[in-house]
Amino acid sequence: MPLLLSETNNIMLEFADIQHTDRETLFVEVILPLAIAKNYTYRVPFQMNDAVAIGKRIVVQFGKSKLYTAIILSIGNQAPEKYEAKYLLDVLDDRPVVTERQLQFWAWLADYYLCNLGEVMNAALPSALKLASETKIELNKGFEFDKSLLHDKEYLIVDALEIQPELTVGDIVKLLGQKTVMPILKSMFEKNIINISEEVSERYKPRKKTFLTLNPIYHNQDNLKELFPILEKRAPKQADALLAFIKLARTQKNISKNELIEESGAGDASIKSLIEKEIFIAEERNVSRLYLDDDEFSVDFQLSEQQQNTLTDIKEQFNSKDVILLHGVTSSGKTQVYIRLIEDVINSGKQVLYLLPEIALTTHIIERLRQYFGGNIGVYHSRFNDNERVEVWQKVLNHEYKVVLGARSSVFLPFADLGLIIVDEEHETSYKQFDPAPRYNARDAAIYLGAMYQGKVLLGSATPSFESYYNARTNKYGFAELTERFGGVELPLTEVVSITEETKKKTMQSHFTSVLMEDIKKALANKEQVILFQNRRGYAPLLMCKICAYTPKCINCDVSLTYHKSSGRLHCHYCGYKEDAPSICPACGSTHLEYKGFGTEKVEDELSMLLPEARITRMDMDTTRSRNSLQNILNDLEEKKIDILVGTQMVAKGLDFADVTVIGVINADSLLKYPDYRANERSFQMLAQVSGRAGRRGKQGKVVIQTYDPNHRVIKQVIENDYKDLYLTEMEERRSFKYPPFYRIINLDIKHKTPEILNNQAEYLANEFRKNFGDRVIGPEFPLVVRIRNYYIKSIMLKFERDGVSINRAKAIIRDTITQFQTTKLSKGSIVQPDVDPI
Repeated sequence: MPLLLSETNNIMLEFADIQHTDRETLFVEVILPLAIAKNYTYRVPFQMNDAVAIGKRIVVQFGKSKLYTAIILSIGNQAPEKYEAKYLLDVLDDRPVVTERQLQFWAWLADYYLCNLGEVMNAALPSALKLASETKIELNKGFEFDKSLLHDKEYLIVDALEIQPELTVGDIVKLLGQKTVMPILKSMFEKNIINISEEVSERYKPRKKTFLTLNPIYHNQDNLKELFPILEKRAPKQADALLAFIKLARTQKNISKNELIEESGAGDASIKSLIEKEIFIAEERNVSRLYLDDDEFSVDFQLSEQQQNTLTDIKEQFNSKDVILLHGVTSSGKTQVYIRLIEDVINSGKQVLYLLPEIALTTHIIERLRQYFGGNIGVYHSRFNDNERVEVWQKVLNHEYKVVLGARSSVFLPFADLGLIIVDEEHETSYKQFDPAPRYNARDAAIYLGAMYQGKVLLGSATPSFESYYNARTNKYGFAELTERFGGVELPLTEVVSITEETKKKTMQSHFTSVLMEDIKKALANKEQVILFQNRRGYAPLLMCKICAYTPKCINCDVSLTYHKSSGRLHCHYCGYKEDAPSICPACGSTHLEYKGFGTEKVEDELSMLLPEARITRMDMDTTRSRNSLQNILNDLEEKKIDILVGTQMVAKGLDFADVTVIGVINADSLLKYPDYRANERSFQMLAQVSGRAGRRGKQGKVVIQTYDPNHRVIKQVIENDYKDLYLTEMEERRSFKYPPFYRIINLDIKHKTPEILNNQAEYLANEFRKNFGDRVIGPEFPLVVRIRNYYIKSIMLKFERDGVSINRAKAIIRDTITQFQTTKLSKGSIVQPDVDPI
């Protein structure tokens, strides 16, 4: 039915346009939130000519009957040649919600990361700015009908519409208690009883609050004195509310209804009565869901001599370099240097984007920054609900925020005048978006964004990515260093303990060496805190039958299931599938099943048996799913309500707590033995970062690394904190085997539900690429996990020299080859996913 209506709508708009033949006909090219290769063009009704503008949202019909929110990319008077342009249906905004600079940024992302503009739009816009399609039902008031001829269900619908003039299909489903309502509605529409319209409803609704003011009559003290005795006698609760209002009014300008209820102890009915008596005047206002303090900021700390020298060096280098890498050891005070730079940029009237890799860091550092910048700082990340994200978007668009602190999606915000971008912990893999497209790296996107705004970019890390360090050494970036911990605090003492030796001596307690247990006990005795790192969540990664070696596997993926004690079930960490843990082997009937390996849940469980008096908390994806759970854990650690924190890599990233003196790495080998060319780089980064959480204030910390290979080169480099030696050693291998930073890599994953068809598809694509790229094509090969969510996967790797090869030309060939493949019958049922600069 919506299709018929949209056809009618187009006819009506054409008729309206005939009446205005002297006016210019406009067409708009739009971005639809779909993975389509080309943008679509729509015709603008004459009455909307003045309303359209680049960056505004419009409602359009695409396909048979679906309505979408689209963004206007360009406006012209040229009709499309290959199809007849439909009319746009509505213009949603009074002014653009997306700036032209953002559209330029989107185009760069789509081009660089080999995806479509619609996919970038989906990633960029908060979902509340994308509208939901709802079918609305209303009575046809211009048509008379006999209600006695209606069926029971038709009668119920008409009855409901006479009470409420407009219902959605969802309302009618609830009314009739059945899902199949469309045939009934179709019949009623054909009888002219109802009208059906496809409307688009705004998902963003401003938060409203009721504020109270005292009627000006009672500004006169005599009138107020006369009022109090009357209220105290007849309505004591109302008198309490009035007294509380006067008390609050002495210290604050705006008093909300909820605040007054809380302060006075009076109920909602008492406040309502005071409003009805016109003692209070109520006003409903739109309010922010965000942090409201807008005090003037002051930066009152003193930099050390080293920090001041580094700050001066950075400022001088910014005269000639747009990007600078700040290499500072853990706890060297990089954040304080950032704050000084932010202060300068704010005073110049420009905006600052402060990027952090994890929401954990965002919540931890926000309070620290608010001490200096108050309400001038906005926060943006995926834990915010839809309405909060739109609110931040609007405030950035209006230049109300001077600083925005956020995770990778913050690069999409509509900045007006971006002067500085800080990318803290720039080496972190969390800056990379893996799924869905665009598979962008926020660090690299930030560098392009900074150039677009003619701003500066500062990359900060204690363990920089090799690509950034290489760019600094080759003078593409500027380079600054902080080589000492702030306040003269020593780097932690690191001790490596052999699990093999302790196992031989029988001094292991569960998964803990005697050295680690002794250090934990000492720290607890001294009222200090401990962080234990295990880079695997869950209780046990493997359940195995002792008799036949049967292991439960995911029904959708090619992986074994991980046991989670909290749920008592086996979980797949790839697709979310769960099943009950068996007590009898389904293969041989044996009852001898045992759990192999261990995750954070098991570490927490066994440590609580060994140290029953200790307050132990776990921080991983399972314990931080709800919105405030992560903040609650960090607050408890800050307030010393936690003695031992057990966690995955979340605990390694930038946390700063004064009383954490012992760090334990339960098993370093899971990092070092990973089959990836970046394994040594990542292992050093993770071990150095987690070690850096110890002894950050005053007392020297202690790090215990448990491993089966205590003589591993990377572990020795971690102990000596020798990043340069690691870099030089790894660079030789990277150069020999043609890996970044000397070569660019583009991976292509080909997916299909049938492995035989996938093999043919992958071979076809690889051969097509070899025609243009020769031996730069590697594969196709199966990845480590062959099947995910019922799709088998094969990967093709393309390696391109940094010099002598046009990467833009190579990407154009890749696009054309994929498009050509998708036109063949062979491609049926396949998914091809390019990943530029995989990590």
